[in-house]
Amino acid sequence: MTDSWATFGADLHLEPVGRGLRSGLMEALREAVRTGRLAPGTRLPSSRVLAADLGLARNTVADAYAELVAEGWLTARQGSGTRVAARAAPRRTGPAAVPSRPVRAGAGHNLKPGTPDLSGFPRTAWLRAARKALTAAPDDAFGYGDPRGRVELRTVLAEYLARARGVYADPERIVVCAGFAHGLALLGRVLRARRVREVAVESYGLDLHTELLTDAGLRIPCLPLDERGARTGDLAALRGVGAVLLTPAHQFPTGVPLHPDRRAAAVDWARSTGGLILEDDYDGEFRYDRQPVGALQGLDPEHVVHLGTASKSLAPGLRLGWMVLPRSLGEEVVAAKGAADRTIGTSDQLTLAEFIASGAYDRHVRSMRLRYRRRRDQLVAALAERAPGVRVSGIAAGLHAVLELPPGAERSVVQAAAFQGLALEGLDRYRHPDAAPGRDALVIGYGSPWESAWTGALEALCRVLP
Repeated sequence: MTDSWATFGADLHLEPVGRGLRSGLMEALREAVRTGRLAPGTRLPSSRVLAADLGLARNTVADAYAELVAEGWLTARQGSGTRVAARAAPRRTGPAAVPSRPVRAGAGHNLKPGTPDLSGFPRTAWLRAARKALTAAPDDAFGYGDPRGRVELRTVLAEYLARARGVYADPERIVVCAGFAHGLALLGRVLRARRVREVAVESYGLDLHTELLTDAGLRIPCLPLDERGARTGDLAALRGVGAVLLTPAHQFPTGVPLHPDRRAAAVDWARSTGGLILEDDYDGEFRYDRQPVGALQGLDPEHVVHLGTASKSLAPGLRLGWMVLPRSLGEEVVAAKGAADRTIGTSDQLTLAEFIASGAYDRHVRSMRLRYRRRRDQLVAALAERAPGVRVSGIAAGLHAVLELPPGAERSVVQAAAFQGLALEGLDRYRHPDAAPGRDALVIGYGSPWESAWTGALEALCRVLP
């Protein structure tokens, strides 16, 4: 035999059953298709390869294929080989699935915050960057590498963050991570190892973030919020707190920027106590009616950890984020990340580095900023016309808005929206368990719908507002 087992190309794991070899092979193939083990469209090995694999004569396999084609189990076309035919869904041996509850008219509209318009992902430009980056990549780029991340990405991030966000950065301060949640989990471990017991958080925010901190063994007292952002002056009274998590550029979810006096108060607290500020800069690139608010880290790089991500500017599925660390924290974070916790593929890091360095990232952000501003303006205009009693706030930047509702109306509006197939969230959904109940409002993610779905989502929203 001239063929090696290594060249057969596909393993079908067939066991012919029955009296004759041909009929046994046919029944084994039918059963594999019936149960779904061979999915529609699956290309089968050639008759020569399968015959050698099973120890049968080639004519036996060819005849079995021909009969199954005639029966409709397989298809055979010149140049396409023999494939499993498209058939009804395979028979399942387990209990029948329970049908999901039907959704009323308007199903499919999503106005929950936290996701950008995924239809705007720059596929062509990203592919171009990937080709260029991988072509130029050195061989050692495909090894285990530095746990801080590829130096190419850390270098361009340092330049970009300094230019666009006012961050004091150099490549040695940056650790690449798989998004904000991954970075926060690492920091939680480091803080606990430093014997920090409490991390203050804003009284409204994502429960995922507070859960990551509590999972690390940290308590999470909350700072009240008002129209100037978190009341950072209260930090001095929280004696056990060793760090604070803030969203200073655009508080999530209320949308207010942290007032300059309170930014200064947070930095003063960190300097006087040796505490750390964890800065979540989740959507800092998107602003509309104001000058960009620089990163808090620029005020004191040795007491602020700046955390950024490509989740809003590009797509959360990339799982690309970064931390700009105080020098005193770098080795501890790298140790927590560990040799086994690499999390991010080299190719994506190199592609993002090229995407930023080529200017494609800036062009994409400008394009999406215009798209989101247009949506925001359409939202404001529609509310003024169809729900004039609803006040909108938090819209100078970011990808979401807060819609004020009459007292007691939040829960009923959210329920009515769900009945109409419209996914949205109330402000109370983001309230810290220890925070006092606040105003009734909706948090509307106008960046979430795909471009083709935006008009329908806006219309559905207007129908459920009081």
